Amino acid sequence: MQTIKVSGKNNKHHLLVYALSTCGWCKRTKKFLKDNDVEYEYIDIDLTNNDDKEEIKKDIRTRGGPLAYPTLIIDNKILLTGAPQDKLKEILEL
Repeated sequence: MQTIKVSGKNNKHHLLVYALSTCGWCKRTKKFLKDNDVEYEYIDIDLTNNDDKEEIKKDIRTRGGPLAYPTLIIDNKILLTGAPQDKLKEILEL
């Protein structure tokens, strides 16, 4: 599974975003991260092959999250769905 890395000066945390290319909330989350200069990786699930889609779904379910997007995995420990900006600011120390 190949992710796309977006560079940023705020790189204290490892952030992985599972998103859909057509999802407004996903675009809003990416814009929020860009506006706050946060480094992150993302993958647009709808643009992946079936094996990657299943792997991503399994990863989200294993972590106890719902299959909703965007889903953020922070430091391989915290799962956030929908990416509420106030919660993101708190976790990412923005």
